Amino acid sequence: MKLFRLDGKVQHYAWGGYQYIPSLLGIAPSEKPSAEYWMGAHPSAPSVITTGNGPVPFNELIQQQPAEIVGPQVWGQFKELPYLFKILDVKDMLSIQVHPTKAEAEKGFARENAAGIPLNAPNRNYKDDNHKPEIMVALSEFWLLHGFLPQEQLSRVLKTIPEFTSLSGIYEKEGYYGLYKSVMEMPQALVNMILRPLTDRMLPSYQAGTLPKSDPGFWAARAVLNDPESAEKIDRGIFSIYFFNIMQVQPGQAVFQDAGIPHAYLEGQNVELMANSDNVLRGGLTPKHVDVPELLKHTRFEGVHPNILQGDNISGGLEKIYPTPAPDFVVSRINLQPGQVYTYTAKAAEIMIVISGNATIKGSDTLSLEKGQCVMAAYGETYEITTSGNVELYKATVPV
Repeated sequence: MKLFRLDGKVQHYAWGGYQYIPSLLGIAPSEKPSAEYWMGAHPSAPSVITTGNGPVPFNELIQQQPAEIVGPQVWGQFKELPYLFKILDVKDMLSIQVHPTKAEAEKGFARENAAGIPLNAPNRNYKDDNHKPEIMVALSEFWLLHGFLPQEQLSRVLKTIPEFTSLSGIYEKEGYYGLYKSVMEMPQALVNMILRPLTDRMLPSYQAGTLPKSDPGFWAARAVLNDPESAEKIDRGIFSIYFFNIMQVQPGQAVFQDAGIPHAYLEGQNVELMANSDNVLRGGLTPKHVDVPELLKHTRFEGVHPNILQGDNISGGLEKIYPTPAPDFVVSRINLQPGQVYTYTAKAAEIMIVISGNATIKGSDTLSLEKGQCVMAAYGETYEITTSGNVELYKATVPV
């Protein structure tokens, strides 16, 4: 057997929505927000694989026959399933964050282990020794922050927004690093003094519905309204909303986040695929642990011109693949109509989820899949997918 049903794990984070993921999975909504649906073998929330001998956590199944399931080349290179596949429902803004490189993650993980910081401690930065490049493909209109504004644009922001004119000289003398270090290490009283007048100016327009989402004032006002502590302490993460690119991405379009690129998801639903890691260095817009020195150490202080990936058609137009520089993963979207057949032989372990419609997948077993259901095809499995209606699936695997 090389074809199995897979059941992921719902993660209940405060920023998530209540309806999208339960509706996708066909389960009752929880009292807690359903923010992420994890499909993979990360030890903190491994998926469950249905085998002939009953349900088995995916990470344990891999340990039983690693090369046969993951693939000999992939196992030899990574010694694990190297990716984590997710569905996200972003109702409220996520934290400003950066992910470390592989080398820095190894150092940070070893350092925190040596310091005796428990893996589940709230002040822990490094949950594992892996990097975390990631790609997201939008399932709805999606908004995010991605990298610093290019030089001329950031300079214009600092000169035209009255509250920021005092920062313009710092940027001209010390560049991106000096500017960001200044606001991230600024005393809270000064943060309030700069940001309070700005957000007070934005709130009436936000509440009247006249601010477009492309305006950083929209997200700054929302951040203040959503933060119960904002009356006393305005979140310095609002500086990032003005200093970073605001991106609008349409369904089927993708964005890649490499190590060191500061970013934050703002609103919408997406498919996300990343290296098998949970390492996040946070810089604001969150009640979670913020470590400014660590964030500054790993951030790429350079202007970014956002790149929206449209995907490349393959498999006779039945599949759209989104290539990235990451060796750990590749994501693709499969769309089929009645009479069309998608055939493939897995070159590494694959996970597929049905986003809409229904499908039949035939290989060493035959499985019927409805919306929200998942399948895992082990290395070497040859299968074909058909549909009686229309079906949209997303597939995660390793570029071999």
